[in-house]
Amino acid sequence: MTSKLLAELQAEYQQKNNEQPKQQPRIATPNIHPQSSKSASLIDELLEEVKSDFEELDQAEKLRIQQELEQKRIRQEQIKAQRTEALKQHAQDWLAKLDSLSPEGLWFERFAERYSSKLEAAIDYLQANEES
Repeated sequence: MTSKLLAELQAEYQQKNNEQPKQQPRIATPNIHPQSSKSASLIDELLEEVKSDFEELDQAEKLRIQQELEQKRIRQEQIKAQRTEALKQHAQDWLAKLDSLSPEGLWFERFAERYSSKLEAAIDYLQANEES
């Protein structure tokens, strides 16, 4: 009989446990909306700051590239001027050595008629001969 009573009590106890909803501890939930908007505005400010930093870096990179291109252009102009000067000096030396009565000298006289100066003609002639 005791075991029967014990079984009844156990069944009754289990039935009460199943009927009662489990109480969960109450957790104080903070009001998320004001905090959420503050967080969102802080995140927006950070994003704007990062975006601004990247834009500044992009501008600095573009400026650096532009300066490099300008320096390269200036250097190429200097090289071209040096080559032109060297070619001009070579043409002057060539003209000084040219015998105007030789077949080459007579040919050059006719060739140079199309140019504003003999130096210009010599430069053009020597440049064409260097390329071929």
